[in-house]
Amino acid sequence: MTRIAIVGCNGKMGGYVADAVAENENCETLFGVDAFGGSKRDFPVLRSFDEAAEKPDVIIDFSHPSTLDGMLGYALKNSVPCVICTTGYSREQIAEIKAAADKIAVFYSGNMSLGINLLIELAKQAAKVLGNSFDIEIVEKHHNLKVDAPSGTALMIADAVSDTLDSEPQYVYERHSARRRRSKNEIGIHSVRGGTIVGEHEVIFAGHDEVVTVTHQAQSKQVFAEGAVNAAVFLKDQPAGMYDMSDLLKDKM
Repeated sequence: MTRIAIVGCNGKMGGYVADAVAENENCETLFGVDAFGGSKRDFPVLRSFDEAAEKPDVIIDFSHPSTLDGMLGYALKNSVPCVICTTGYSREQIAEIKAAADKIAVFYSGNMSLGINLLIELAKQAAKVLGNSFDIEIVEKHHNLKVDAPSGTALMIADAVSDTLDSEPQYVYERHSARRRRSKNEIGIHSVRGGTIVGEHEVIFAGHDEVVTVTHQAQSKQVFAEGAVNAAVFLKDQPAGMYDMSDLLKDKM
């Protein structure tokens, strides 16, 4: 049994994580941590880790960058592994996370979906075979409330593909401002915002008279919560170090 503490348990994603834990017979939520306290859940909700009476096996954080110091402080003091799903950290905070991984196991990924990380692995394999002779374009689609563009996941895909190519490509985010032919040494990244699209990512390899595409559609945010819980089970018995979804995929293959 993996006993989990959920940071940001009263938030939307925290609720999805609590549901995913409840549906996993090998996990239980020991407690939640939320600055606003209170909850209709069947587990205690603390305002800070200072109130924790029992030690969890793993912490899952789907909250806000402002909670990082308190969470890492508790995790380091009590040797508790952390699955960090929050985004928007500063460079200094990312450095803190990496430093913590010298002492505890830290799972840190910009996207917790197993499917999207499988897409990244498939796109890397396709780039190794096709990348030098095919044009590469990435299209991402999200709901109309999403502020950042391109998505962090689109950039994850671009970075992973870029690492497999012989030369470092240029990322091109728009084409209307420059009237010129597409160069071979670039990856186009395009954003669509509309309706309630949870998240769609497509990697296009366009060659001479043929096109190869790799696509992923997230139809519910629950997939990210389930990925976080899978990561927690995986991380429970791992030694100190930095882990991501590629490690979890290898474990499942």
